[in-house]
Amino acid sequence: MSEQLEFDRAKSPFHRGERLVQARLGARDIEPWARKVVRDHLPRQHRDFYSALPFLVVAARDRQGRPWVTLLEGPEGFVHAPDDKTLVIGARPGTGDALQDALGPDSDMGILGIDPATRRRNRVNGKVGDMGTLGFSFRVDQTFGNCPQYIREREWHRVEPAPSGKAERGQRLTAAQQDWIAKADTFFIGSGYRGAGESPSFGMDASHRGGEKGFVQVLDDRRLRFPDYAGNNHFNTIGNLILDPRAGYLFVDFASGGLLQLTGRTTIDWDSDDVGRVPGARRLITLEIDAVVERSGAMSLRWSSDGASMRSLRLVEKLRESDDVTSFIFESRDGGALPDFAPGQHLPIELDIPGADHPAARTYSLSNGPSRDRYRISVKRESKGLVSRYLHDHLNPGAIINSRRPAGDFVMTCNGCPLVLISAGVGVTPMVSMLQAVAEKAGDRPVWFVHGARDGRHHPLAQEIRDLTRNRPNIAVHVAYSRPLADDKLGMDYDSRGRIDGALLSRLVDRPDAHYFLCGPIGFMAEIQVDLERQGAASDQIHTESFGPAK
Repeated sequence: MSEQLEFDRAKSPFHRGERLVQARLGARDIEPWARKVVRDHLPRQHRDFYSALPFLVVAARDRQGRPWVTLLEGPEGFVHAPDDKTLVIGARPGTGDALQDALGPDSDMGILGIDPATRRRNRVNGKVGDMGTLGFSFRVDQTFGNCPQYIREREWHRVEPAPSGKAERGQRLTAAQQDWIAKADTFFIGSGYRGAGESPSFGMDASHRGGEKGFVQVLDDRRLRFPDYAGNNHFNTIGNLILDPRAGYLFVDFASGGLLQLTGRTTIDWDSDDVGRVPGARRLITLEIDAVVERSGAMSLRWSSDGASMRSLRLVEKLRESDDVTSFIFESRDGGALPDFAPGQHLPIELDIPGADHPAARTYSLSNGPSRDRYRISVKRESKGLVSRYLHDHLNPGAIINSRRPAGDFVMTCNGCPLVLISAGVGVTPMVSMLQAVAEKAGDRPVWFVHGARDGRHHPLAQEIRDLTRNRPNIAVHVAYSRPLADDKLGMDYDSRGRIDGALLSRLVDRPDAHYFLCGPIGFMAEIQVDLERQGAASDQIHTESFGPAK
């Protein structure tokens, strides 16, 4: 092995198991992107996020080395971040918990911060630091955000009295526990791997899994099986499991605050006929249970998912924007005002597809400017995409779908700073939303809109962008076509031939205080981010949004 390859692997945020799965499943291009988004510290935004949470999901091992997952809760501010490498957590596993006596200095721990109300989540992995009577500190090794896909929206509240310490233990699932799991739409999984030597990629990981009720199948009182859907292509959980098949599962009774903790060994079904029978499944993972801990009334938190934030929308317009992108414009079914959104946010939708057992849930960026009257999504038709094909081929004006309120952190965070909006392909959609918001305001804020497309037939919303920026000298537009067609006119349809890169951006933008917003394929964003940082742009001036995994 060459010295250069050793050096590259030393920098990788992934261990051997994760890289093996990425290679097997054709996700090799994730590495350059992950090196930019997997950090060894918590940015201010993530520190503030953890400090506002009422609970944490944590994964660790007991003294027998078995992985378990639990919830830690506390009053407002029970988690705080004194610096970007540390969390101080004012809680410990409760009486009877599978991890009650398991934590100690240098214990591997995975933490998932998740807010079901806003569907935000962030993962951080590292080690326990100092232990105290009421809590402990935590040292950060790796941290990264996750998309909101598959998170069921829930609101929380607290109840009294304090949680009980009652726990029941066993090696098999009772009939009531099997029923609990069969009705679940959410669970949390803990996995881990520690190889020889030291690497920030080693340790424990806590992750969320979601689906429609019944997505976890109870095979018998010792075995569960769940489908692994498309995700962020990091394959942290599966990468751990192929090297160490032990895993911990946590099911939460959101109505009563009960916890059901499982630990056991997993097997992965990569491509059998069973996988093809489960809609959307990429793999099936089976857990052979070794031990069970049930804690009734373990939490003072309760969560409700009564659909109060669900809104019925009526499709009022369907517009073809390019050969493979169509816009869908919705108004509220009841004629009322729609919840506000910030430019760059996405819209979670649910729709019934004939032949499917459950409504299909997807998340698409909003492509119109802020409006209380309409939502617009502009969707690329994917040849194997269940929802995008249905939208393009079958959803027509008058159709009704359901949506939840817009959400997402990919929003303009600076007030009046020079703005550079950079996109490729259908990544243009949140950028058009931002462009509309900026163009509607009178002022001289410098804006550069830079977009890359294959050709004029694959350039969605092109005329709208030209109309928005006409007679606005503060907004500069540059379009690059990688393979222009014979009837694409240079200087009219596009401004340069080739792809967007750092050299092009350095010629276009001359403001060191500019903030850059990137959206497009993973490889595209990774290359642009590296180029920008080499040119001196600070990491907090570069904001990214990748395409969601489900189509």
